[in-house]
Amino acid sequence: MTVDELREFVRKSPWKFAKTMPQTPHEYTLRAKAPDEKLFEKVVLYIRQEGYKGEYGKTTYTYFDIDGWQYWTMGAPLRQTILINRAKLMGQKRGEL
Repeated sequence: MTVDELREFVRKSPWKFAKTMPQTPHEYTLRAKAPDEKLFEKVVLYIRQEGYKGEYGKTTYTYFDIDGWQYWTMGAPLRQTILINRAKLMGQKRGEL
């Protein structure tokens, strides 16, 4: 997977605001709504392989920053991963492209 493929996935995917967590504003896209399920899986793996570890509360996630956004999954096995999250970055973060 390339960064350009990731950007294309982001551009084509429907993102929805996570209303259940207004105190932590972020969006998500669902595997079921992905324009290409194989590409969805490639993006999940790319985030996990190229990202960095960070903590949110007591949980450690793998994040990937690009174009002013931070992306992460919930860490379930690939076949059980149903969504990709993203949040707008406030300033430059570690490893951002």
